[in-house]
Amino acid sequence: MFADGGAGKGIRRPHAVHTVGGMTDVDARYDRIADFYDTSVGDEVTDEATAALLELAGDVCGRRVLDLACGQGRVSRELSRRGAAVVGLDLSAGLLNKARLAGNPDPGTIEFRQGRAEDPEVLAGYEFDAVVCNYGLSDIDDLAGTVRNVARLLRPYGHFTFSILHPCFPGYADAPSAWPPELGYYREEWWLATTSGFRGSVGANHRMLSTYLNLLIDHGLGLDRLAEPEPGAAWQRRLPGGTP
Repeated sequence: MFADGGAGKGIRRPHAVHTVGGMTDVDARYDRIADFYDTSVGDEVTDEATAALLELAGDVCGRRVLDLACGQGRVSRELSRRGAAVVGLDLSAGLLNKARLAGNPDPGTIEFRQGRAEDPEVLAGYEFDAVVCNYGLSDIDDLAGTVRNVARLLRPYGHFTFSILHPCFPGYADAPSAWPPELGYYREEWWLATTSGFRGSVGANHRMLSTYLNLLIDHGLGLDRLAEPEPGAAWQRRLPGGTP
């Protein structure tokens, strides 16, 4: 295990969905850093966590896929390249504008929509064979409402595949942290990092790994597979004592 991305894939089960309370709703934080985010993230999907996410998502050709918290659309575009009919949903108008400007690679299609992932009316009337979310869940304050919507939007036996910053470690130096070291793993809350990266600008919601897994179970989603890809050389160099 490491402080990078793990990806979980759930299969929808045909039993009841429960309602669990969520955190406070806020406006889109990424609008004010849309240019910085787009430049930093780019269009590549070869980083270890995103590659693992796409591998777990499997063959999407001909499938209807929701890219939840799609940001500037890099995962949406890759899903389209693989033949999916994609709907990208995000709260940030700034990031969605960049996603639309980047275009739609063949052979699939992309429809970008603005909305809140936790809104009980979001994408009403839509159904999907798969939902993916790349690093977006910690940006969403109402995780329970979001997972409830995933269960609602998935067709029977559809997939929910997501990547997260590993929540078990506080990080180090300038590396992304899952939680403030001075508060500890067991205190769940939104927090603002002191680093110069995304988390120092938009913050993040820290949640224990058990919170993620139990919400999947509570909303009728069963865990199928978990991946913890080893961090790449750039991450390794950021370890204390790592090679410059």
